[in-house]
Amino acid sequence: MKNLFFPLIALAVLAVSCKPKDPTPSEEPKLILYFEFDSTMTRLDNFGNPVEIGAGNAAQHPKMNFMSAHYVELTPHALTQVGNGAVIYKADETTIGGQNAIDFQKAKLTKNKETFFEIPLKDVTPGTYKYLRVSIGYQNYDITYRVDTTYTYNGVDYPVNGDFTGTLASFIGFNNYITNYKIKTQAEQIYANKKQGYWAFESTMNIYGNPYNYVTNGQVPAGAITVVNPLHDSSPIPAGSCLVTGEFQNNALVITGSETKDIKVKVKISTNNSFEWKDLNGNGKFDPLKGEYTVDMGVRGMAPVVE
Repeated sequence: MKNLFFPLIALAVLAVSCKPKDPTPSEEPKLILYFEFDSTMTRLDNFGNPVEIGAGNAAQHPKMNFMSAHYVELTPHALTQVGNGAVIYKADETTIGGQNAIDFQKAKLTKNKETFFEIPLKDVTPGTYKYLRVSIGYQNYDITYRVDTTYTYNGVDYPVNGDFTGTLASFIGFNNYITNYKIKTQAEQIYANKKQGYWAFESTMNIYGNPYNYVTNGQVPAGAITVVNPLHDSSPIPAGSCLVTGEFQNNALVITGSETKDIKVKVKISTNNSFEWKDLNGNGKFDPLKGEYTVDMGVRGMAPVVE
């Protein structure tokens, strides 16, 4: 009996271990959108036409750190009016600051090639979509600027003439309720609404071995932010919004409702000379200490690609 008992136990263990496991339900397929910031794309105007830098201005390609999207809509054709496509995302808004505004504290800040939005494909209305519309709420990027001045410390003059790097926080959504945020390291407290075009700038310069922190802010005039919409004639966007429109580049986005795999969309954003300023001294450098000021911070085009 002893010799028979152990083989029986072994067979029982083998039978249990070989029992088929319950199938793990597969994760439902999603529509996934991510940003790619590209300074080599064509620089476009509000109507989707190639455009040069404005007379008397200068511009540079910013190095994008973060961007946030406030609204995403899939648009089937050029005659579809804003809101009549498949609206798949709208971020939180609030009236705490008075007028309705984007709730910046709830915005998702997204890096280059990082997913900024995803949704189960079963929740997207089936159809063929030729255009994508994304409302940009916030940008945070690094730019270079020029300092040509003299600092006086303890009665000694220190001439400074060189290029430095700073970080710009750029609020380009239609209206923004901001409690607090960081430009780069400097925390700013606002607790108020800020209209489209509000910005803050921070930089730390090393002057003869001494760190010097420089922080300033300002407001671009109303209507100065470029918002590219090639459908301007047939499907205009609301005034003051930053609802950028782009046509799918390779093929239209087709949602059948029976997908079994994820669909990824690369949303290419043109940063081609998208930071533009009034070049008062004509040197092509941004000289904020000489009174030069920002005139445009809008992105310069969008090209979604179905992968």
